[in-house]
Amino acid sequence: MGHYVGIDLHRRRSVIFTMDAEGQRLGCKRIANEPQALLDAALEHGPGPEVVVGATYGWYWAVDLLREEGLNVHLAHPAGND
Repeated sequence: MGHYVGIDLHRRRSVIFTMDAEGQRLGCKRIANEPQALLDAALEHGPGPEVVVGATYGWYWAVDLLREEGLNVHLAHPAGND
């Protein structure tokens, strides 16, 4: 089964969490918000992850970029991600 990527998107830097299908943490990294850095982090543990992005201010560029790469992206309300 695949893996999951959660993106805590902020204005200048973001935190990327990756988990396997069993919920085991594969990685966590902080990146500068640059398109290639985001793509590299999302695909670090293999192709085709399910991606969740917090729907905070400025989310659209990240979602558009990830969807253009063929990833399945979900928006999540930040208050519901505790």
